[in-house]
Amino acid sequence: MSGDHDKDLSGLRLGTASPATMTTDEAAAELASLAEAIAFHDQRYHGDDAPVVTDADYDALVARNGELEAVFPALVRSDSPSLRVGTPAADGFGKIRHARPMLSLNNGFTDEDIIDFGTRIRRFLSLGEDDELAFTAEPKIDGLSLSLRYEKGRLTQAATRGDGTEGEDVTANVRGVSAIPATLAGSPPDILEVRGELYMDRRDFIALNAAQKQADGKIFANPRNAAAGSLRQKDASVTASRNLQFFAYALGEVSTPLASTHADSLAALKSFGFSVNELSTRCTDSDALLAHYAKIGSQRADLGYDIDGVVYKVDRHDYQERLGQVARAPRWALAHKFPAEQAETVLNAIDIQVGRTGALTPVARLAPVTVGGVVVSNATLHNEDEIRRKDIRVGDRVVIQRAGDVIPQVVRVLTEMRQPDSAEFVFPDSCPECHAPAIRPEGEAVRRCTNALDCPAQRLEWLKHFVSRDAFDIEGLGARQIDQFVTLGWVSRPADIFRLAARRDDMVGLDGYGDISINNLLAAIEARRSIGFERVIFALGIRQIGQATARLLALHYETPDALMAATAPDADQDTSAAELVEIDQIGDSMVADFMGFFTREGNRDAVSDLFAQISIIPPERPADDSPVSGKTIVFTGTLTGMSRAEAKARAEGLGAKVSGSVSAKTNFLVAGADAGSKARKAAALGVTVLSEEEWLTMIGGN
Repeated sequence: MSGDHDKDLSGLRLGTASPATMTTDEAAAELASLAEAIAFHDQRYHGDDAPVVTDADYDALVARNGELEAVFPALVRSDSPSLRVGTPAADGFGKIRHARPMLSLNNGFTDEDIIDFGTRIRRFLSLGEDDELAFTAEPKIDGLSLSLRYEKGRLTQAATRGDGTEGEDVTANVRGVSAIPATLAGSPPDILEVRGELYMDRRDFIALNAAQKQADGKIFANPRNAAAGSLRQKDASVTASRNLQFFAYALGEVSTPLASTHADSLAALKSFGFSVNELSTRCTDSDALLAHYAKIGSQRADLGYDIDGVVYKVDRHDYQERLGQVARAPRWALAHKFPAEQAETVLNAIDIQVGRTGALTPVARLAPVTVGGVVVSNATLHNEDEIRRKDIRVGDRVVIQRAGDVIPQVVRVLTEMRQPDSAEFVFPDSCPECHAPAIRPEGEAVRRCTNALDCPAQRLEWLKHFVSRDAFDIEGLGARQIDQFVTLGWVSRPADIFRLAARRDDMVGLDGYGDISINNLLAAIEARRSIGFERVIFALGIRQIGQATARLLALHYETPDALMAATAPDADQDTSAAELVEIDQIGDSMVADFMGFFTREGNRDAVSDLFAQISIIPPERPADDSPVSGKTIVFTGTLTGMSRAEAKARAEGLGAKVSGSVSAKTNFLVAGADAGSKARKAAALGVTVLSEEEWLTMIGGN
């Protein structure tokens, strides 16, 4: 089978091998699969409010990615899930760029994770055991994150999280939410950005679904989806009619500091008229955090609103500033997640679905069962190794797990209840769509159809990816329309989309297409004839080439002509590949997939056809706005003014690249006390060596 659902799951996998026993190629292959899967699920959760895997399943993927990156730091990808937040802002609303990024949170699952969190903070800040390190602990509301901007006490704009940098402009709809003050009490700063969670309590959720059912409207799966769907109404009066609530929990841009601690900032927000969760409390050690986690967990069912964990934040703001962030998440906060819910059911069948990159993904079809108030009938099985490891068979009684409104995972098989005639599941070695051989490359867990874009399932998913939000993002042209146009034979390659104007008269006869909708669609297509080079490269759907890597490639090639020349069959491809590998954050396996895409004549023809239809906007190069922007820095020896981790974070925040070893490409070696072999190697290579004081002077710090 193929379709949207198999795209949802293509690339989803969870390796079982210990990272310590894996080869570099094996780790690189798994990191590529994880990046692809997590990016898709970020989009489904943050952008579409329609996730297709459980929170626990998603968290396991992110945790596995972190484990591999810790053991193989040189393999951290430019599109790594650890380097991004959420997903780009959705269609239908304007976009707002956040004055300060809205970050995601790293997760903890065990008591040991929480204890390690405190230990890492102390080490980073160079605190002694007797130095107080306080945290706040507050419920993690399962809702929709918002940023509210107030100027001189009046609400001026409201935005969703989006991708953490840019969100949807939902100001008009938020003005109708009575739980969000339009004007603030007291004496707030002239500029005050308040971050918090928009949610719907369970009683109102039940009432809304009852009303929706009576009106034959959309039934929401859970309160989070109800809140998100209510906010994203084209008619703001619909949003106003829904009883939405809001808890304030953090600050964005502030013209004047509210307080020196997070706890006092929450108190200030409450005085301005915001609701602040009453279960938030201040804790001074890990034992107190864990005790509060247990207390909130025991009250979870009676709260009246959904939570999925407890968030711990370093209380002092100056400590937060020093700790900073690691790509997508602050170092000073951690989400302690609750365990997922489980239930038993029967696995009736295993379907194999084909994704955009040819991945064959097994999906369990379950006897419907209610878990946490939601009926589920599908589960991801990841890959053939997962089926073999858990010995999953058709007809088995299985334990499934979910934490949200999504497709669950199979936790284990109840083998004691297995039927005597049960047979092992045989994973196919040919594509169920085109019957071409499906091979499993060495070191990978995913079996793939070898027919590339000649496979109808892969071609369909490729075209859907091409028009997706992060790619060409053509308003009014989504997966459903691509399905329709491919079936009609109007679209078989991306360039055909830009020829749809010739089909205008034919469109008139299609159900749901009137003059206005046809004009809007064709205008949206025309508007995308001019587009950024990085979007085009990402839209090509090349395996392992995510948004960040696409931007690096766009900066490298600058023009379509240069790209096509470097990847041409008669070009020196070894030299071209070597040049790409030299780009920071691009590895051998990425280059192999990228160059391999262009070695297929059909792919090159399709890309050349596309380039003839569009106008490319060259990528903007990053500004050199600091003395070390673009420079490679190595730290060695003991630093006295800050920990090594803090120094690295400062350097990266200024646009520098921090390396662990000295080479001819190193620009500066910062040598602390007891500097050894690295300092000697730097001197031999003629690398500039800076003392800690000279380094701080260079970057304008002390």
